[in-house]
Amino acid sequence: MSMMSEFKDFAMKGNVLDMAVGVIIGGAFGKIVSSVVSDILMPPIGLLLGKVDFSSLFIPLSEEAQGKSLAAAKAAGAATINYGVFLQTVFDFVILAFVIFMVIKQVNRLKRQPPAGPPPAPSKEEALLTEIRDILKEQRR
Repeated sequence: MSMMSEFKDFAMKGNVLDMAVGVIIGGAFGKIVSSVVSDILMPPIGLLLGKVDFSSLFIPLSEEAQGKSLAAAKAAGAATINYGVFLQTVFDFVILAFVIFMVIKQVNRLKRQPPAGPPPAPSKEEALLTEIRDILKEQRR
């Protein structure tokens, strides 16, 4: 079997295609969550904390970044620690992880559960052991 036909067999399996679709949808969903965090959630949080723009918070590591905005420091090629961007990424992750948790929780809840019917009849061995147990109880009395 040639390498090309092996690859074709591998790529056309259902699990690989399902995974590819999941990765594509997950990437798009990640962009939506990033937009929700940076464009909807962070502005009110920044306003409540004294009109702070989280995406522009940074620690300057060189003299050319002192007293400048993040954009100006980056344009000057200054070294900075951009902890505001990091905070937004952490919020993205927490929200995305929570949403995935809720989706998986609902999928597990919706999975078919065996019908709650009468318990199965005991096997011959169980019936015999139950009978022996009852006889021994009667003998002790």
